Amino acid sequence: MPSGQDQGPGGLPLDYQLSEHDILEAMKGLSGYLDITPGDFKEVFALAYGQALTRLGLSVKAQDLMTTPVVSVGAGDSLAQVAHAMAQAGVSGVPVLDEEGRVLGVISEKDFLKRMDPLGSQSFMGVVARCLSQGACLLAPLLEERAAQAMSAPAVSLGPQATLAEIRALFASRGINRAPVVDDQGRLLGMVSRADLLGTRAGRRA
Repeated sequence: MPSGQDQGPGGLPLDYQLSEHDILEAMKGLSGYLDITPGDFKEVFALAYGQALTRLGLSVKAQDLMTTPVVSVGAGDSLAQVAHAMAQAGVSGVPVLDEEGRVLGVISEKDFLKRMDPLGSQSFMGVVARCLSQGACLLAPLLEERAAQAMSAPAVSLGPQATLAEIRALFASRGINRAPVVDDQGRLLGMVSRADLLGTRAGRRA
């Protein structure tokens, strides 16, 4: 369950709460007589659902969630090459690798924004607004820069055995949307994003 989400009775997210009507309709579909009240049914369901969330949080690992192969760039690639790779793949961030395939850092759209506007615009339109007001292109300083200069480093990475619960906690505490999965030598294995975590909520990997 995503960090900070409101919860109702039994620890269920509010958007998963059962109404009494839901329960009565479900009970009508059971064959035979069921000696249980809607309140008891709801309590059992909430406990079972909470148990299922706990089980998934401990049993699903980064290696089960990660996307592979991963679009990556080299430390010496120009920012033009990085931008092209990201645009072609339709991703907002990529890991930066050394010649041995080890993850050195991650470069994202936010890193581009910081390089384009060191005064602190936090959005693309903020950069556009400053560019138009100054009458100069803020991309010019990036032309000679390399991925190693713009990346966020060291990368916040995961081991393949990191659990779903650990990944969610890491994303929440570090305020990140993605993390590379690496082996014991720091070599890239895959990538886990918030979209992958949302897939587990929908039962895609249950």
